[in-house]
Amino acid sequence: MYRADSDEFAFTRIFSTESDRVATRLSGTSLRYAAIVALGVRWLPADEQRAQLGGHTLEDFIALLVKRQAVSTNLGDIALIAWAAAEAGHPLLPDAIRRLGEFDRRTAPEYVVECAWVVSALAAARHHLDVEEHLAQARARLLGSVHPGSPVFPHVTGPGLVKSYRDHVACYADQVYPIQALARLHHSGDDPEALAAAVRTADQICRLQGPDGQWWWFYDARTGEVIEGYPVYSVHQHAMGPMALNDLTDAGGGDYSEATRRGLRWLLGPAELGPRRGGDPMLLDDEGLTVRKVYRGDPRKVVRGLHTVTTRARSGLRLPVIDSIYKPTDLDRECRPYEFGWMYYAWLAQLPATDNEGRVS
Repeated sequence: MYRADSDEFAFTRIFSTESDRVATRLSGTSLRYAAIVALGVRWLPADEQRAQLGGHTLEDFIALLVKRQAVSTNLGDIALIAWAAAEAGHPLLPDAIRRLGEFDRRTAPEYVVECAWVVSALAAARHHLDVEEHLAQARARLLGSVHPGSPVFPHVTGPGLVKSYRDHVACYADQVYPIQALARLHHSGDDPEALAAAVRTADQICRLQGPDGQWWWFYDARTGEVIEGYPVYSVHQHAMGPMALNDLTDAGGGDYSEATRRGLRWLLGPAELGPRRGGDPMLLDDEGLTVRKVYRGDPRKVVRGLHTVTTRARSGLRLPVIDSIYKPTDLDRECRPYEFGWMYYAWLAQLPATDNEGRVS
C-alpha cells in the first residue's frame, strides 16, 4: 500500500474476488496511516523496515513525516508523527513536539482519539525533552472528558464538534486509544489515577465483549453500555484491542489475555457469516490482506441512526425488529495500511529485540 510515486501510503486497498482471483486497487493517501506504519515498523529489523517503507530507512521516513507535519492542520496526524519521532528517538523530535505544542489548542473541545494520541506522544517524548506542562494539560483533558460515573470515554471532550442528538455515542476507538495512552502514561512515570481509569474502561469493554469475541463498535458514553455492535472490524480484533490491552498489562493493569484470544478466534471464521458461507476467513494469507469488517449492509446506516435516536431518549432502549431485518452478513472488502502498522505495534513490541541477523539484543 506504499505509493512510490509520491512517497506516501494509500488510504486503502479495495479488493474483490473475480473468478477465484483477487483483484485490488489503491485509493487515496493518508498521512495519518503513514505515521501509524512508522510506529509499527520500528519493531522490525532494519532491512525489513526498508522493504515496508519503499526503500527508506525509518529515520529518513520519519524525517519525511516531520516535514509534512509542519504543514498539517490535523491534530491527530500531528500527534501521531510526534509519537513516531519520540518512539524512534529521532533527531527531529524537538521540531515534531514544537509543532504539536503550537497546534494543540489544549483547552478547546477535541476528539478523544486525537487527545489520546497527544498523551501517548508526550509520554513517549518525556524521556527526551521537557514536555511536562503540555503533558499535564493533555492528561487532564483526557481524564476530564469522561461523564461522571461512566466507565467509558466519550467521542469528544466537549460540545460543538458533533450533533447534539448523537453526542452520547462513543466508539471502540474512543476506548482503546485512551486505555493505551493512560497505560503508557503510567508506565512512563507513576500515575495511579491514569492507570485506574485505563483499567476501568478495559474491564468494561471486556465485560461487554461479544459471545464469539467481537469487540463492539458503539457505546453509550453516559452509561458504558453498547448502543450498536456492528460493524465488527478486523483491525480491532487483531491489532487495536490487543495493542491497548497488552500495554495495559505491561503497565501493571492486569491480565486480559483471554479476551484477546477470544477476539483473535473471531477472525478465523465469524459466526455472523454462518455455515452457509463456510465461515468466511477475515485473513487472506495468500494476498496479504485483511477483510476490513462484517457489517449489516443497511442503507444509509439506518440501524446505527435508529439506535442513536432511541438511546438518546432512553439509555438501553432497543428496536429488536430492526436487528432482525438487517443482519450482519455483509463484508467490506478493503484493507488499510494502519491495520498492519498497529498489528506490528501490538505484537512485535512484545518480543525480545533482535538485530538484523535475528540475534536477541
